[in-house]
Amino acid sequence: MSNSGSVSKKPDKQAPCDFLDMLRRDGVLRHADATLTPLTDGVSSDIFRIDDGEDTFVVKRALAKLRVKDDWTADIARNRYEYLYIEYVSRFLPHAVPSLRTKDAHRGYFAMEFLGPEFASWKQLLLRGEARMDHALLAANVLGRIHGRSAGDPDAQRQFDTTANFTQLRIDPYLLTTGKRHPDLRAQFEAEAERLASTRQCLVHGDFSPKNIMISPSRMVLLDCEVAWYGDPAFDLAFLMTHLLLKGLYHAPRQIGMREMCGGFWERYIEVAGSAVESATLQPRVARLLLMVLLARVDGKSPVEYLNDAQRERVRQFTRSKLLSERFNLSSIIFEWFANLDERKVQL
Repeated sequence: MSNSGSVSKKPDKQAPCDFLDMLRRDGVLRHADATLTPLTDGVSSDIFRIDDGEDTFVVKRALAKLRVKDDWTADIARNRYEYLYIEYVSRFLPHAVPSLRTKDAHRGYFAMEFLGPEFASWKQLLLRGEARMDHALLAANVLGRIHGRSAGDPDAQRQFDTTANFTQLRIDPYLLTTGKRHPDLRAQFEAEAERLASTRQCLVHGDFSPKNIMISPSRMVLLDCEVAWYGDPAFDLAFLMTHLLLKGLYHAPRQIGMREMCGGFWERYIEVAGSAVESATLQPRVARLLLMVLLARVDGKSPVEYLNDAQRERVRQFTRSKLLSERFNLSSIIFEWFANLDERKVQL
């Protein structure tokens, strides 16, 4: 999701009018001439900028059917979990999440702070080649604090008992779907799906990717928390590193420092999360999930849009070879990935 000034080129002309009426009935709007503008990047939700007199904010509501090529449906109750995630994190990291405007999480939508033009999407910065170590370290600080604070918290475990939601949004479209499309790896993917679904350690964002991290000169803000789940921290780590590896492939053979960012991110995360995570057992879980999510980003239900066919095939060859050999060492995977991104092995 982009919570900034970019608007959709193909706005839904019927839904906004109906939605404005709902917001008026609920007392969210104060002015009769309030306007609603669809924002871009809403694959799983309707996201609108609201201009209500001199006030500007964002309203988000989840979609039952996601806007992807594959058939992908999910319970719209996830809208409530996103609200609750923001509320939970705001207690100890108030500047790392948007401030909430609505008072409860049961309306089917919620209103939150609008992030102005001073914010940029970390994804867009990386695609432009702006790979800054301080951004990776700040992301590690935020994630490490959230995982560390929520680990062993019975209230968080109860509040985010959302395995069904996580299965709909992550386990099925990423792991199970990809396993079906690679029959020789299917047993591995299914075993990992079962292991992941049964793990309960801390509060997981579930979509911790650069597109959901907004950066300004003074602040880093997490968005799109609708996959929030009390589960395995390895998923958030693997999800973020997947994007760093794919951005490295996108820029290859030009090296922009993505390998160093991966290392810095991991080391700072372990430092910040501290005793809440056991790095020796966490590392191989992250490595396995990293390979699986990488393959899922070309052959799952949510493929990345910025790779060409040759680059996608490169992802398949690399991940399949490692999964078939069951080599799950995170440092080795990252080193080999970037060592192979040269002019002889990457076709652009």
